Amino acid sequence: MTRASGLALAAGAPRLGEVLEFLRLIWALDHALQTTSKAMKSAIGVTGPQRLAIRLIARFPGIPAGELARLLHVHPGTLTGVLKRLERQGLIRRRPDPRDGRRAFLGVTEKGRRVDTAATGTVEAAVERVISDAPRIKLNHAREILKALTASLGTGQGAEPPGPGRRAHTAPVSLRGTTSLAASLPSSKDGARRQWPGGEGAAPLTGPAPSRRPR
Repeated sequence: MTRASGLALAAGAPRLGEVLEFLRLIWALDHALQTTSKAMKSAIGVTGPQRLAIRLIARFPGIPAGELARLLHVHPGTLTGVLKRLERQGLIRRRPDPRDGRRAFLGVTEKGRRVDTAATGTVEAAVERVISDAPRIKLNHAREILKALTASLGTGQGAEPPGPGRRAHTAPVSLRGTTSLAASLPSSKDGARRQWPGGEGAAPLTGPAPSRRPR
């Protein structure tokens, strides 16, 4: 470290430039998410991503696993491991699609419904506190930046360009043509829920559906 850089650090936050400063904030957010998620596991028995999956399954009874993966912007193989853990904990049930053994309809159990409630100390509670006081125009700007950054990373624009025989990754398609996760979820005030063929009114969600190992 040079004497000049040492003096700059001693004087306060260094001047990193817009890109490095923004990246520093992203890593800080990622660290905070991981820390809160681990604390949630100890407090309520599920991590942040697991709770989000339960919340969406409860909001869309009978949702196919593939559609849930699209909502969560994860690969179906990645979601398989999450669903298996939730099923072992007795929080969700899976019913195989009788027309396609590769598909499964998802539902929450009574135990899962207890997790699907407002709780303090969760990532969701922190997000709600922040966005409830933020002006709508700031939320829209933040959403657009996050969407653009996600799309840039997903298409490989922030990484090494794809070479011969390689394809650039594309951002996951949102549920049923909706443009964002927020747009696909009904308002929490009216409590409306999307109904899928394997949801309420269908055969009970019993027994695990065939699944493949996560890649």
